[in-house]
Amino acid sequence: MARAKKTTTAQELSSGAAAAGRQDGRFYHWEGDVLIVNILGTPSARMDKIGKPKDKQLKVSVTADPVGGKATDHMVKFLAREFGVRVSDVEVVFGRMSVNKQLRIANPTKFPRAFKLGK
Repeated sequence: MARAKKTTTAQELSSGAAAAGRQDGRFYHWEGDVLIVNILGTPSARMDKIGKPKDKQLKVSVTADPVGGKATDHMVKFLAREFGVRVSDVEVVFGRMSVNKQLRIANPTKFPRAFKLGK
């Protein structure tokens, strides 16, 4: 029998200890309804994948090559699907041409496993 996938809600993430994201060393924090995420990107990967947090960044691998920002564009599309938002709801704050990025995700409706509460 298939196991139901546990999803975390925005309210759960933004309440309690999770709301202190910036202060306690997490890779994300909230500004109102906008989720701010620090990313360590890996272009030219075998598959699109959200990995584990590393220090104050979330590892994200994408299949696109790092040519002219194509890997970042691909990552934005991939993460929009993962967070249940439109592509236009994901903004690259900095790092378009770098592996170190910061993204703003407006009103996310789904959350990948790395965003589980408590750690």
